[in-house]
Amino acid sequence: MTLLFCVALLLAYLLGSIPTAVWYGKTFFNIDIRQHGSGNAGATNTFRVLGKRAGTVVMLVDVLKGFAAASLTYLLRNEGLTQTELLGCALIFGFMAVLGHLYPLFANFRGGKGVATLLGMVLAIRPDVAAVCIGVWLLVVIASQYVSLGSMLAALAFPVLLLLRAFGQPENPLLIGFGFGVFLMVVITHKKNIGRIIQGNESRTVLIKMKKTK
Repeated sequence: MTLLFCVALLLAYLLGSIPTAVWYGKTFFNIDIRQHGSGNAGATNTFRVLGKRAGTVVMLVDVLKGFAAASLTYLLRNEGLTQTELLGCALIFGFMAVLGHLYPLFANFRGGKGVATLLGMVLAIRPDVAAVCIGVWLLVVIASQYVSLGSMLAALAFPVLLLLRAFGQPENPLLIGFGFGVFLMVVITHKKNIGRIIQGNESRTVLIKMKKTK
């Protein structure tokens, strides 16, 4: 169990360390995405700098990183662990992937903010709640045009929905506590965005363009 856990832990970090935005930008555009736009190596900055196709690819791969990391609990399925213990392992593995995204081994430890990777982890653990969080993100971004605000409110929605038993069943306190911890982390990684929102100079992203009527 100890060896398998350590192997899975390392794999989770290495998965998270895949610098999707950096590699995609260098391979197809011959640029380091961290030297353009907001300087962030994530999907949002890729959308703005390299376009929708590049941003979509980066986002999907980053989501997959978190999903795959949390799913590494399958390596431990024959180790006699309880459901709570398996949940704890999934959370740890998912967090290691997020940590890898924030501080990627393969990109001089300069990564993104980890929101897409967090989403992938949540999709692996609670896909029903994740779907609602995606809806919250979409509504907020469409209404405000602030991706950062949508990310923070979607992160908050996850533990709040669990706490309120929105899905009609008691939730594991471990998952709720982890959810609030994740929300705090997302807020911390977006502190510069919060300042720009308050000042009114945060970059806007238009998801749905309305056609002008003649």
